[in-house]
Amino acid sequence: MGGSSAARAAHGLTEADGASEARAASEGRTASEGRAASEGRAASEGHPVAYSIALTFDDGPDPRWTPRLLDVLERSSIRATFFVIARRAVSCGDLIRRMLGSGHSIGLHCDVHVRHTERERRWVEADTDRALARLSEVGVVPRLWRTPWGVSAPWTAEVADARNLRLIDWTIDTHDWRGDGAQAMFDHARDRLAPGAVILAHDGIGPGARRTGAEQTIAFTALLTDFAHRQRIALAALS
Repeated sequence: MGGSSAARAAHGLTEADGASEARAASEGRTASEGRAASEGRAASEGHPVAYSIALTFDDGPDPRWTPRLLDVLERSSIRATFFVIARRAVSCGDLIRRMLGSGHSIGLHCDVHVRHTERERRWVEADTDRALARLSEVGVVPRLWRTPWGVSAPWTAEVADARNLRLIDWTIDTHDWRGDGAQAMFDHARDRLAPGAVILAHDGIGPGARRTGAEQTIAFTALLTDFAHRQRIALAALS
């Protein structure tokens, strides 16, 4: 879960990114191919894309909520990025395959959801290696990493570099983990949208969550995707 109230620097979208990452992380496609896939809907309707943002989800996959979220994304031809808890991913291999097949990006979150500042470096290294091994079992070799709660220790970047992982933060926190309503989350996010924005939400119920389900996250996603389509904003997967 990402619960920091501070604004996060976006590391995932560059000015050359946008919709070009739609399939790149999961299928190894080129930037131009990814751009065509993600912008195809707007182009086919004669509407050029205004700018691109990224919708990201932590703490999944969840066998109850993730399928419903994927339904919403697929209906709008939207691709997102999922930072998964590895031990949940191996028990939901069908959902991982569905994510990949739909062109979503899958990044690493953790194996055990603990702040890096609460553990020694050796413990985090072991957790990260265990998570990567689990994800390889379901066909995922992540290149993106969002740490639990977005918290890094002084050595977290070195752990990432040694494993060819790029740390990803966020610029807009929906606060869905605390049980905020869909409309309130949408209003909060809409006022902060800008080129390259990275939105944090959760398809799973992680430690510290003040909610029992992800209904409002799913409803928020529907509101956001509809708004993005009307405003010609591309929702692109990170790579």
